Amino acid sequence: MKVSIIMKVLIATKNQGKIEGAKRALLNYFDNIEIDGIPVESNVSEQPVNNDIYIGAKNRVKNLKAYAQENNIEADLFLAIESGINNSLGRWLITNIAVIENNSGFESYGTSPSFPVPENLVNDIIDTDLSQVMNKLFVKDDERHNKGGGIQLLTHDKVSRIDLTEMAFIMALTKYINSNWR
Repeated sequence: MKVSIIMKVLIATKNQGKIEGAKRALLNYFDNIEIDGIPVESNVSEQPVNNDIYIGAKNRVKNLKAYAQENNIEADLFLAIESGINNSLGRWLITNIAVIENNSGFESYGTSPSFPVPENLVNDIIDTDLSQVMNKLFVKDDERHNKGGGIQLLTHDKVSRIDLTEMAFIMALTKYINSNWR
């Protein structure tokens, strides 16, 4: 069931692929979305590891809300997504964590599907970041950086960064669309 009010949304990025993924997720539940991207800091390393993935996304939301308040920008929802490497399941994976917070401070979060990282690349990714490692393995490409992401190369065009972002935000929206879960 879709809500037919105008939903004003701020997202903590200018990356068009991430904005598009968030928009696709929101349009599953809301008819009318206005979404603006504003880049803010995550206050974690360029390549977040383990819990810093969530902390980075949470910090982006906090910094986005502060920016909005300082600049008199009103919004219904504040969104952020952070990608990082984690071994919480005993194997190294790349995961995206999305955080959504409303004006009242109600927060929800969700993750995207994750993909495995070969052991021989883990230290390079942690020491630099996934993007730099992908640039060494594949041709550097603006399309990969802005839209499809490395996952599009790894899945042979079956899954894009937009898809991963959309899934993470759909998971984060579950607490918003199911009021009995609050």
